[in-house]
Amino acid sequence: MQNERESAETLAIAALGWLAADEDRWQRYLGATGASAESVARSAREPELLAAVMDFLLTEDQLVLGFAAEAGVRPEAILRARRRLPGGEALDWA
Repeated sequence: MQNERESAETLAIAALGWLAADEDRWQRYLGATGASAESVARSAREPELLAAVMDFLLTEDQLVLGFAAEAGVRPEAILRARRRLPGGEALDWA
């Protein structure tokens, strides 16, 4: 189970980097979360922040598909990773 959690965190860190690599995506993320670039940098490896990154990706199909293509993963892997991060066990996407 720990390896699954670590894999989810690794994917979320990659997603954070993907968001930050594009100014428009980055500003949308910061605006949606109310975070500052400095607070994100300080908390970049915290599981709660990583969960928020995945939550943001999951708000738009285009974000999911874009990141999945860049990361070389199936789009479903993003939701699976989110479920392994804090609060993910309570997700119900029905």
